[in-house]
Amino acid sequence: MIYPKDVYNANRQIQHYIYRTPLEKSFYLSEVISGEVFLKLECQQLLKAYKIRGALNKLLSLSPQERSKGIITASSGNHGASVSYAGNLLGIKSVNVYVPTSTPEIKKEKISRYGAKLIVKGNNYDETYSLAQEASKQEDYVWIDSCSDDIVIAGQGTIGIEMMEDQPDIDTILVPIGGGGMITGISVVAKSINPKIKVIGVQTDACPAMLAAIRDNIFYKTYPTKPSVCEALVGGVGEIPFNMAKDCIDDIMLVKEETIKQAVMELIQHDKVLAEPSATVGVACLLEHGEFFKDKKVGVVISGDNIDFGLLTSFFKEVV
Repeated sequence: MIYPKDVYNANRQIQHYIYRTPLEKSFYLSEVISGEVFLKLECQQLLKAYKIRGALNKLLSLSPQERSKGIITASSGNHGASVSYAGNLLGIKSVNVYVPTSTPEIKKEKISRYGAKLIVKGNNYDETYSLAQEASKQEDYVWIDSCSDDIVIAGQGTIGIEMMEDQPDIDTILVPIGGGGMITGISVVAKSINPKIKVIGVQTDACPAMLAAIRDNIFYKTYPTKPSVCEALVGGVGEIPFNMAKDCIDDIMLVKEETIKQAVMELIQHDKVLAEPSATVGVACLLEHGEFFKDKKVGVVISGDNIDFGLLTSFFKEVV
């Protein structure tokens, strides 16, 4: 379980290492829903992704003995880059990051840039996760889980503190869901401040893993995925987020892949915000389901901007 005090403790621990990202009103999206929309721009965070919050909180919490053993993690990209950066910052000599073959080059480059050993194995995130976890046991490394570690989740939840401080009257928060760590941390602290607030997860319909897990009451550690531009949101869910989902997630909405691509372009055109597809599912949700949010004050987490340039170029070509 994660409690509000865990998130506040994380905030005190990491606040001098990260950026406090802006919460900016989107006049375009506000018109779309006939309400008010505020974008939490984690795409402007250190390393251009929210994952640094959880990675730093976890690595700062390790004992000197744990740091000396070395660490290992699995990632679709942003978490790995964050662990690499934090490990370098704290002088951890052995940092090992497993990524699937589908990870964009821009994310692979960031992982290597800060000194981690990059291991590309597995055709998808679920395969890579399993391989990395097994390697951690064989090599006796400290395992750093991206979405089912209470300390990591508490760090990610600090986004919620900032959002509620900057816009206390928000009544709805839209959060992308992959493994579910970020929405769990945000919800824990947001609901402690305003118990009436609705925290809604958004997933691509190519991989509705958390929606299926809640519906079926089954922990889907792995989950089949259709082709998706959202490599950070595919695969199974985290065990802690699954166990806490009924208390933390008020609803889950699915969005189409084509709408996600549209959301990337709409953010660039109207708000001058660059974001990766996985980060724009909340915007896609407003574009597809705007009537659901009429007269609401909605906070949307834009979780990162590490988009592959070739992919972005293809989106421009589709528009033209």
